[in-house]
Amino acid sequence: MDLKQLKLTPKRKEICERLSLNDSEAILSYYPFRYEMYDSRHYKDFKINDQVCFVGELVSYPSTFRRGKLSTSRFKVLYEDEIIAVTIFNRPWIRNLRMNETLTIIGKYDGNNKVTASNYFAGDMSGSIIPYYPLKEGISQNDIKKLIQAVMNKCEGELTDDLPLQLREKHRLIDKKSALMNIHNPVNRNELAKAISRLKYDEFLRFYLSLDILKGSNTKNEKAKKIFDDEKVNAFIASLGFELTTDQKAAVDDILKDLHSSKMMYRLIQGEVGSGKTAVAMIALYANYLAGYQGALMAPTEILAKQHAQSLQKQLGPFGVSVVALYSAMDEEKKVKQMISMGEADIIVGTHALFSKDVEYKKLGLVIADEQHRFGVRQRQALKDKGENCDFALMSATPIPRTLASSIYGDMDISTIATLPAGRKGCKTCLIKQNSIVSILDQVKEKLDEGRQIYIVAAAIEASENYNAKDVNGLYESLKEELKPYKAGLLHGKLSTEEKDAIMEAFNKNEIQVLISTTVVEVGVNVKNATMMIIYDADKFGLSQLHQLRGRVQRSDYEGTCFLLTGNKDETVLKRLGILCKTNDGFEISYEDLKIRGPGDILGTRQSGLPAFVLGNLIEDTRFIDAARADAKYISDNKDKDGFKDYYMKTAKMANQNFIS
Repeated sequence: MDLKQLKLTPKRKEICERLSLNDSEAILSYYPFRYEMYDSRHYKDFKINDQVCFVGELVSYPSTFRRGKLSTSRFKVLYEDEIIAVTIFNRPWIRNLRMNETLTIIGKYDGNNKVTASNYFAGDMSGSIIPYYPLKEGISQNDIKKLIQAVMNKCEGELTDDLPLQLREKHRLIDKKSALMNIHNPVNRNELAKAISRLKYDEFLRFYLSLDILKGSNTKNEKAKKIFDDEKVNAFIASLGFELTTDQKAAVDDILKDLHSSKMMYRLIQGEVGSGKTAVAMIALYANYLAGYQGALMAPTEILAKQHAQSLQKQLGPFGVSVVALYSAMDEEKKVKQMISMGEADIIVGTHALFSKDVEYKKLGLVIADEQHRFGVRQRQALKDKGENCDFALMSATPIPRTLASSIYGDMDISTIATLPAGRKGCKTCLIKQNSIVSILDQVKEKLDEGRQIYIVAAAIEASENYNAKDVNGLYESLKEELKPYKAGLLHGKLSTEEKDAIMEAFNKNEIQVLISTTVVEVGVNVKNATMMIIYDADKFGLSQLHQLRGRVQRSDYEGTCFLLTGNKDETVLKRLGILCKTNDGFEISYEDLKIRGPGDILGTRQSGLPAFVLGNLIEDTRFIDAARADAKYISDNKDKDGFKDYYMKTAKMANQNFIS
């Protein structure tokens, strides 16, 4: 049912809109992210610092003390013939409790019959399992629970199970209705486990069947073979002035075979930071040009688009190739678009402007998207549709192990560039356990005295009460004086295009020695003389993003240095950041990040169109993954048979909407 059919109250409808829940299926699939299990413990088993849960009787009225906006309440309960003194913070309404009322207390045992409570409930909640949902400001747990229960009541008679009965019986899975009821209102651990198993399997089965359907649709797309002289391609490679690595050569061979083939290329080129993916893309674009086609290279930022265009023109210009840049609000936009439509531009490098409705290509044959996870599937498809059965490649600097890549990008062929070009020294990374430059200031000035340049990265543009992090504007104001006589520049996404261009040009020319920036420098910015990076609030970033950022200071024959600053004392956070100090292996780092943060954040799957698994975990749930992959293939092979046809057709419709429409 859609929102209109559900006839929700205005408040519940607003909650759905804020959480992007468009129908009953989406609402019922808004699963809890954690549960609290209220298993009561006997007093004799209490140990100091243990988390405890117990049910007692109130035997003293709560007294509450205030200090500013904070409050402390104290009261006593009788539990198993023991008087327990309870302290709880910021619950001033607790004074409304009645004497002899039954309470469930959850908290930490401090010893000497004292408990610091984290929560309490009226009544006996022992044995209960309480779900907790992801929230947005202004939406409470109670709001979500009431919404889900209201939708469950309205849809209860219409909750059908489309999973083929044969598969449910094979894996001893409960029905969909029971799974949804038990994941939102679990009666015990066993029923909750059954619900999670069923719904995890559903997620993986839909995912792998969708990939199978997409792979089938991609392999069906025929195109004219691209005919070009491989010797001319080899001559261009020889002109680059450096030897391709073994992995680069293998990736080039894969792409040239794809271009020569009558099957449309649909390939992921994944590679380590600084591994030379751009050189591989350049060779592909040249081969495509030799075959008489235009090529488009889509970059995530204007800065990177211009940088790519300049690099391509420098290398390909002498071979007669015309390279143009296209981005929004550029001075010569109309002229460039005319060149593209007339076929006077052979390679077009740009941002989202490449797939604008008024951009017409004369003969587009190859599309390459750089940093692919920053573009939505619909955006990539819109550009691909500008040509007729274009070859298509995606480049990603978030490398993951090949077996995992096959799971996530199962509808694509994969080329992996793991080795760095000869001479690259990598980057030494140090964790500084304070969010200040003070302890490393001498090293910073020493690096500047050597004639090198430095990046300083902030997590925020402006100071905010809701986001406790150093802001780039504040850092610029404080550090530009501290680092004199060296000149500092300020760079962030809110500057105009002209301002950003001027700052980057000045940094390129070493007219600015310290670039104080947000993460706009994360991808593609290539200043070889910059060999040090300082990242404030490093705990605010994922490991893969930090690895990407430090890649900016390993672009030359000099070893880079990266300082990760954080004031966070959490041991888990410090251990996570410590991984970057131990390894420069992007595959290992992204794998660790994937375990910690999941595929939605690391691989941009929400942006790319791949489903972000809500319950499933690509690292831990191998049992479900193996079963789902095998069953997806079985459904594909038997899609016309009763029992599988409806499920296959529904999945195909979803795949077309979510992945390629």
